Amino acid sequence: MAESAVITDRRLEREAAKRRQHRRGQAIAAVSTVVVIGGLATWILTSPGWPEVRETFFSWSIFKDAFPEVLEGFWLDVKVFLVCEVAILIVGLIVALVRTSRSPAFFPLRLLGVVYVDLFRGFPTIMLVYLVGFGVPALKLSGLPTDPVVLGGIALTLSYSAYVAEVYRAGIGSVHRGQRDAALAVGLTDNQAMRHVILPQAVRRVAPPLLNDFVALQKDVALISILGPQEAFRIAQIIQYETFNFTPLIAAALLYLAVTIPLARVVDRIGGGPEGAVR
Repeated sequence: MAESAVITDRRLEREAAKRRQHRRGQAIAAVSTVVVIGGLATWILTSPGWPEVRETFFSWSIFKDAFPEVLEGFWLDVKVFLVCEVAILIVGLIVALVRTSRSPAFFPLRLLGVVYVDLFRGFPTIMLVYLVGFGVPALKLSGLPTDPVVLGGIALTLSYSAYVAEVYRAGIGSVHRGQRDAALAVGLTDNQAMRHVILPQAVRRVAPPLLNDFVALQKDVALISILGPQEAFRIAQIIQYETFNFTPLIAAALLYLAVTIPLARVVDRIGGGPEGAVR
């Protein structure tokens, strides 16, 4: 009994010590945060050019007037993002499956998959938006889309599906060969093994990098503005030209942050990233 009581006391002492260490760490983190952020804020707010910067970039009156229009344009960004995301997941998976196929009969398709990835991953996304957005209508072929929003979405899909295909392929390659052998041993075909055994594991493993790609996609949707559509960034630019003030761009930036930051936190949680440090 005495020995058990000693062990219990020691455990309680260790737990109390851990709590004290945790509280001390939180106090140090809070103080250091206040010092760093307070120092930066003081440095910026007392700078000679701050009054001009505040008026040029953070005008509350212009922000209130511009925000409704910028928000209306932002819904176009959201719609393009959601449609492109679905298309990218599908196209990327198809390309990845073609590249990982082993049948000799699929060699031409595997070659096309390699060309597809190398080509569209090699082009800068903005260049691809230009080429598709202005090149396709120039062909004047019946049946091809001419809407700049559609063409911009196609360009983004071509670019990002090449990246996503490689993410999928890496995930498929990370699944141990024994998983496929075990599936074949219980009577599944190659296609069934891929569908029911390998792909579910691969998709779970590549969820964080896929979400990272979609964080980048949400920002790159603004590139369709170079084709003419008035999405959030284009509307903010127009208002900025009219008012000679950059505050509308800050309004657009806040809307993008409202989407990308939650996505980033989801990536951290799924991928075991540094969310603990953020908290």
